[in-house]
Amino acid sequence: MKVNNPKFEVSAVSTKQYPTNGLPEIVLVGKSNVGKSSFVNTMINRKSLARTSSEPGKTRQINFYNIDDKFYFVDLPGYGYSKMSKLEQEKVGKFTEEYLVKRNTISLIIFLIDIRHKPTENDRLMHDYVMRSNLPFIVLANKADKIAPTKIEAYVEDIKKELRYFF
Repeated sequence: MKVNNPKFEVSAVSTKQYPTNGLPEIVLVGKSNVGKSSFVNTMINRKSLARTSSEPGKTRQINFYNIDDKFYFVDLPGYGYSKMSKLEQEKVGKFTEEYLVKRNTISLIIFLIDIRHKPTENDRLMHDYVMRSNLPFIVLANKADKIAPTKIEAYVEDIKKELRYFF
């Protein structure tokens, strides 16, 4: 994908802060530190448009990245482990769910899973939620560069079994 002018547009925590131009949105969901922000940077061939960190839970707002005024990558806060307080985790969970339920410009959900680990209970809950949303989605097994190429197929099969995919 050739991208000429990607830009960070806004970090939001409520519907009144979301962009209003009607562009389609590709939404990235997954647990903390699974690589959602890195995915954005990789797809647009930039090193640091989306801020990344090795510390889980750094993304605490919904980040909208405008890709050449054609669509948005929307980087949601991760779920699961992070150094946020329980109160902050609840707050983030509420505005994230509100976004997923109310936003009508979502065109695709990309559900990122760390290929190195079996899906967690939170992963299964998010997967079930995404399936029930009736929105188009794909599951992306991320971090495959961290395992031997000969093991990738077996890890993917494990993920399919855990998420109840039978192909």
